[in-house]
Amino acid sequence: MVSVVRAWWLGVGFMLAMLAASTASAREQVVLVMGDSLSAAYGLRPEQGWVALADAKSSRYDFRNASVSGETTAGGRSRIDAELARTRPDIVIIELGANDGLRGLPLDQMGANLGWMIGRSRAAGARVLLVGLQLPPNFGPYAREFQRSYVLISQRLGTGLVPHFLAPLGTGRGWFQADNLHPTAQAQPLLADEILRALDALPPPGGRR
Repeated sequence: MVSVVRAWWLGVGFMLAMLAASTASAREQVVLVMGDSLSAAYGLRPEQGWVALADAKSSRYDFRNASVSGETTAGGRSRIDAELARTRPDIVIIELGANDGLRGLPLDQMGANLGWMIGRSRAAGARVLLVGLQLPPNFGPYAREFQRSYVLISQRLGTGLVPHFLAPLGTGRGWFQADNLHPTAQAQPLLADEILRALDALPPPGGRR
Protein backbone atom coordinates (compact mmCIF):
# COMPACT_ATOMS: atom_id res chain seq x y z
CA MET A 1 0.00 0.00 0.00
CA VAL A 2 2.86 2.34 0.87
CA SER A 3 4.45 1.76 -2.51
CA VAL A 4 1.16 2.56 -4.25
CA VAL A 5 0.76 5.83 -2.36
CA ARG A 6 4.40 6.72 -3.04
CA ALA A 7 3.95 6.04 -6.74
CA TRP A 8 0.80 8.19 -6.76
CA TRP A 9 2.64 11.11 -5.13
CA LEU A 10 5.51 10.71 -7.57
CA GLY A 11 3.01 10.85 -10.41
CA VAL A 12 1.38 13.99 -9.00
CA GLY A 13 4.78 15.59 -8.55
CA PHE A 14 5.72 14.82 -12.13
CA MET A 15 2.47 16.29 -13.44
CA LEU A 16 2.96 19.47 -11.39
CA ALA A 17 6.53 19.82 -12.63
CA MET A 18 5.37 19.42 -16.23
CA LEU A 19 2.63 22.00 -15.71
CA ALA A 20 5.10 24.46 -14.21
CA ALA A 21 7.51 23.94 -17.10
CA SER A 22 4.69 24.42 -19.61
CA THR A 23 3.59 27.65 -17.92
CA ALA A 24 7.15 28.98 -17.86
CA SER A 25 7.76 28.19 -21.52
CA ALA A 26 4.50 29.90 -22.51
CA ARG A 27 6.10 33.29 -21.70
CA GLU A 28 9.62 32.46 -22.72
CA GLN A 29 9.96 35.20 -25.36
CA VAL A 30 11.17 38.42 -23.79
CA VAL A 31 10.30 41.46 -25.91
CA LEU A 32 12.26 44.67 -25.46
CA VAL A 33 10.45 47.80 -26.69
CA MET A 34 12.69 50.70 -27.71
CA GLY A 35 10.27 53.49 -28.49
CA ASP A 36 9.31 57.10 -28.00
CA SER A 37 6.18 58.69 -26.49
CA LEU A 38 3.90 56.51 -28.63
CA SER A 39 5.15 53.49 -26.69
CA ALA A 40 5.77 55.29 -23.38
CA ALA A 41 2.02 55.90 -22.83
CA TYR A 42 2.37 59.67 -23.10
CA GLY A 43 -0.54 61.44 -21.42
CA LEU A 44 -1.86 58.17 -20.00
CA ARG A 45 -1.28 55.94 -17.00
CA PRO A 46 1.42 53.33 -17.78
CA GLU A 47 -1.08 50.47 -17.56
CA GLN A 48 -3.21 52.12 -20.26
CA GLY A 49 -0.46 52.07 -22.88
CA TRP A 50 -0.29 49.53 -25.67
CA VAL A 51 2.83 47.84 -24.25
CA ALA A 52 1.17 47.07 -20.92
CA LEU A 53 -2.01 45.95 -22.67
CA ALA A 54 -0.12 43.63 -25.02
CA ASP A 55 1.79 42.17 -22.09
CA ALA A 56 -1.42 41.50 -20.17
CA LYS A 57 -3.20 40.01 -23.18
CA SER A 58 -0.48 37.67 -24.43
CA SER A 59 0.72 34.42 -22.89
CA ARG A 60 3.61 34.16 -25.36
CA TYR A 61 5.48 37.40 -24.79
CA ASP A 62 6.98 39.10 -21.75
CA PHE A 63 7.28 42.80 -22.58
CA ARG A 64 9.99 45.05 -21.15
CA ASN A 65 9.30 48.69 -21.97
CA ALA A 66 12.40 50.89 -22.38
CA SER A 67 10.56 53.65 -24.26
CA VAL A 68 11.23 57.31 -23.47
CA SER A 69 9.04 60.25 -24.44
CA GLY A 70 10.86 62.54 -26.86
CA GLU A 71 13.37 59.84 -27.80
CA THR A 72 15.20 60.02 -31.13
CA THR A 73 16.98 57.31 -33.09
CA ALA A 74 20.28 58.75 -31.83
CA GLY A 75 19.04 58.37 -28.26
CA GLY A 76 17.96 54.83 -28.92
CA ARG A 77 21.31 54.05 -30.46
CA SER A 78 23.10 55.34 -27.35
CA ARG A 79 20.96 53.19 -25.04
CA ILE A 80 20.54 49.95 -26.98
CA ASP A 81 23.59 48.08 -25.66
CA ALA A 82 22.71 48.71 -22.03
CA GLU A 83 19.08 47.68 -22.56
CA LEU A 84 20.10 44.52 -24.40
CA ALA A 85 22.44 43.58 -21.55
CA ARG A 86 19.76 44.35 -18.95
CA THR A 87 16.85 42.47 -20.53
CA ARG A 88 18.51 39.79 -22.72
CA PRO A 89 15.53 39.87 -25.13
CA ASP A 90 14.43 37.31 -27.68
CA ILE A 91 12.78 40.06 -29.75
CA VAL A 92 13.45 43.80 -30.01
CA ILE A 93 10.72 46.19 -31.17
CA ILE A 94 12.14 49.45 -32.51
CA GLU A 95 9.53 52.22 -32.67
CA LEU A 96 11.62 55.33 -33.25
CA GLY A 97 12.03 58.08 -35.81
CA ALA A 98 9.01 60.33 -35.40
CA ASN A 99 10.98 62.91 -33.43
CA ASP A 100 13.77 62.77 -35.99
CA GLY A 101 11.28 63.42 -38.76
CA LEU A 102 9.58 66.30 -36.97
CA ARG A 103 13.00 67.93 -36.70
CA GLY A 104 13.81 67.28 -40.35
CA LEU A 105 16.79 65.02 -39.64
CA PRO A 106 18.44 63.76 -42.84
CA LEU A 107 17.03 60.32 -43.54
CA ASP A 108 20.45 58.76 -44.06
CA GLN A 109 21.32 59.65 -40.47
CA MET A 110 18.08 58.20 -39.17
CA GLY A 111 18.63 55.06 -41.25
CA ALA A 112 22.17 54.68 -39.92
CA ASN A 113 20.93 54.89 -36.34
CA LEU A 114 18.15 52.36 -36.93
CA GLY A 115 20.55 50.08 -38.77
CA TRP A 116 22.98 50.22 -35.84
CA MET A 117 20.21 49.26 -33.39
CA ILE A 118 19.10 46.40 -35.61
CA GLY A 119 22.66 45.14 -35.93
CA ARG A 120 23.31 45.28 -32.19
CA SER A 121 20.03 43.49 -31.49
CA ARG A 122 20.90 40.76 -33.97
CA ALA A 123 24.38 40.41 -32.47
CA ALA A 124 22.70 39.84 -29.10
CA GLY A 125 20.65 37.01 -30.61
CA ALA A 126 17.34 38.85 -30.86
CA ARG A 127 14.91 39.05 -33.74
CA VAL A 128 13.76 42.55 -34.69
CA LEU A 129 10.39 44.11 -35.44
CA LEU A 130 10.74 47.57 -36.99
CA VAL A 131 7.74 49.83 -36.50
CA GLY A 132 7.19 52.40 -39.24
CA LEU A 133 5.81 55.86 -38.58
CA GLN A 134 4.30 58.63 -40.65
CA LEU A 135 4.66 62.40 -40.74
CA PRO A 136 1.89 64.93 -41.43
CA PRO A 137 1.36 65.51 -45.18
CA ASN A 138 2.47 69.14 -44.91
CA PHE A 139 6.05 67.82 -44.72
CA GLY A 140 5.74 67.19 -48.46
CA PRO A 141 8.17 64.87 -50.28
CA TYR A 142 10.19 64.43 -47.07
CA ALA A 143 7.15 62.79 -45.45
CA ARG A 144 6.82 60.29 -48.31
CA GLU A 145 10.51 59.39 -48.23
CA PHE A 146 10.40 59.21 -44.44
CA GLN A 147 7.73 56.51 -44.43
CA ARG A 148 9.34 54.69 -47.35
CA SER A 149 12.65 54.53 -45.48
CA TYR A 150 11.24 52.03 -42.97
CA VAL A 151 10.28 49.67 -45.78
CA LEU A 152 13.72 49.94 -47.37
CA ILE A 153 15.53 49.36 -44.07
CA SER A 154 13.37 46.34 -43.28
CA GLN A 155 13.92 44.85 -46.71
CA ARG A 156 17.66 45.46 -46.67
CA LEU A 157 18.22 44.11 -43.16
CA GLY A 158 15.52 41.44 -43.11
CA THR A 159 13.49 42.56 -40.11
CA GLY A 160 9.82 42.19 -39.38
CA LEU A 161 7.88 45.34 -40.25
CA VAL A 162 4.80 47.26 -39.22
CA PRO A 163 4.62 49.72 -42.15
CA HIS A 164 2.58 52.40 -40.37
CA PHE A 165 2.00 52.03 -36.64
CA LEU A 166 -1.03 54.31 -36.39
CA ALA A 167 -2.80 52.96 -39.48
CA PRO A 168 -5.47 51.11 -37.42
CA LEU A 169 -6.66 54.49 -36.12
CA GLY A 170 -7.27 55.97 -39.55
CA THR A 171 -7.90 59.70 -39.53
CA GLY A 172 -10.56 59.72 -36.81
CA ARG A 173 -9.91 62.69 -34.55
CA GLY A 174 -11.49 60.87 -31.62
CA TRP A 175 -8.60 58.40 -31.44
CA PHE A 176 -6.12 61.15 -30.55
CA GLN A 177 -5.44 63.34 -27.56
CA ALA A 178 -5.77 67.11 -27.71
CA ASP A 179 -2.35 67.47 -29.36
CA ASN A 180 -3.62 65.41 -32.32
CA LEU A 181 -0.40 63.38 -32.18
CA HIS A 182 -0.70 60.88 -29.33
CA PRO A 183 -3.40 58.18 -29.27
CA THR A 184 -5.99 58.09 -26.51
CA ALA A 185 -6.48 55.28 -24.03
CA GLN A 186 -9.32 53.98 -26.20
CA ALA A 187 -6.93 53.61 -29.14
CA GLN A 188 -4.27 51.64 -27.28
CA PRO A 189 -5.92 48.18 -27.57
CA LEU A 190 -5.92 48.54 -31.38
CA LEU A 191 -2.19 49.25 -31.34
CA ALA A 192 -1.54 46.35 -28.96
CA ASP A 193 -3.40 43.96 -31.25
CA GLU A 194 -1.48 45.21 -34.27
CA ILE A 195 1.87 44.59 -32.59
CA LEU A 196 0.87 41.14 -31.32
CA ARG A 197 -0.14 40.12 -34.85
CA ALA A 198 3.19 41.34 -36.18
CA LEU A 199 5.10 39.45 -33.49
CA ASP A 200 3.22 36.25 -34.26
CA ALA A 201 4.16 36.66 -37.94
CA LEU A 202 7.90 36.86 -37.24
CA PRO A 203 9.83 33.84 -38.52
CA PRO A 204 11.27 31.57 -35.82
CA PRO A 205 14.89 32.07 -34.71
CA GLY A 206 17.15 31.19 -37.59
CA GLY A 207 14.22 31.16 -40.04
CA ARG A 208 13.90 33.16 -43.22
CA ARG A 209 11.31 35.80 -43.98
